[in-house]
Amino acid sequence: MSRQNGEKKQPLEGLVVLDFTRYLPGPVCTMLLADYGATVIKVEDTVSGDPSRRLGIYPSSGSEGSLFRQVNRNKKSLAVNLKDEAGKEIIRKLAARVDVLTEGFRPGVMDRLGLGYGALGALNESLIYASISGYGQEGVYRERAGHDLNIKALTGLLGLSASEKGSPVMPAVQIADIAGGALMAVNGIMMALYKRALQGKGDFVDVSMARGLLPFLTYAASGMAEAGRVPRRENSIITGAFACYNLYETKDGRYMSLAALEPVFWQCFCETVGRPEWIPRQFSEEKRRELIEAVQALFKTKSRSEWEDIFARVEACCEPVLELDEAFNYPPGKSEGAWLEYLPDERIFFRQGLNEKASGEQGEKVAGFPLLFSGEAGRVSLPPPELGEHSVEILETLGYGEEKITELARKEIVRLG
Repeated sequence: MSRQNGEKKQPLEGLVVLDFTRYLPGPVCTMLLADYGATVIKVEDTVSGDPSRRLGIYPSSGSEGSLFRQVNRNKKSLAVNLKDEAGKEIIRKLAARVDVLTEGFRPGVMDRLGLGYGALGALNESLIYASISGYGQEGVYRERAGHDLNIKALTGLLGLSASEKGSPVMPAVQIADIAGGALMAVNGIMMALYKRALQGKGDFVDVSMARGLLPFLTYAASGMAEAGRVPRRENSIITGAFACYNLYETKDGRYMSLAALEPVFWQCFCETVGRPEWIPRQFSEEKRRELIEAVQALFKTKSRSEWEDIFARVEACCEPVLELDEAFNYPPGKSEGAWLEYLPDERIFFRQGLNEKASGEQGEKVAGFPLLFSGEAGRVSLPPPELGEHSVEILETLGYGEEKITELARKEIVRLG
């Protein structure tokens, strides 16, 4: 989708980001920056590039894996061999010009390559250098291996998530990767940009996915202070300890979510279903399991769609539990730019109201833009790049001529798309 005449400038237009990240946390961070106008140069190795290009967890078409397509739109690919001095020189030249550098390797890797903050910050005192890792650049866990599930486990978040049997439940999405890593990295970069605007200098941003989960634990920690006890899965308000905040199966085997925490919503729910005697029992410890079972029995009397119709007209915080394919067609999923469609073979994106697809074309659903600025969402200007697709373009901006670029490619220092 190209920029239309009269479109407003995006918030981050003019910002240039050099991106060494791979897989999920870093690429989500830099895609968000790119979606809102930043120029993102994705640095990849010359052999196979970002490993997510090869991930076959989901069906894929085109030349990239489906995960890669989800998180790498609006980026340019530079394929360069970082083990070669000539390749490192390319990076040094780029680092001297860009605003932001992001990387997601284990702590110390970029330093060993001679491309750490100390080396590159000396070339560009305005550089904002963001490093994303599981446990941060300091401390005894700095080099510890781990994935999203491990980080949630070690921070206490996983221990607060309960199943009906009281055992921990694995969340269906990567909270540490996205919320603790990608989103915190965006926040850190924005803060550093503001600081640079005031003080004129760049900064090093240490993004620990473990530390990034701390805001998610504030509610649970407040319970420790108020009740004087450690919150447990079996006694937490937000994991099903009370009837007012729970999940309920319906007559047709579907589910409704009830989140009537405030008394006004619980009262509305009880009055709507004709059970005013439940109102004073909202947080009563006495026979709370009995009340949960009574509410469950009530929900089993009607189908999910029948309950949807009933609660559509009242404010009781009661909504259907949707499968992902259903969510696309509900108002939040149908809002401006929330979801895009992508045709991998044609490398074309579509979104509602723009570039309408020809009849019969089926695109992949791709998560869209989380923010609106004056009612406008982000934009797609580039499809996910082929490996090294923009190497020539980027090298030319650094002053490399055709002969030199050909030599670099012949020596496998760079890969040309």
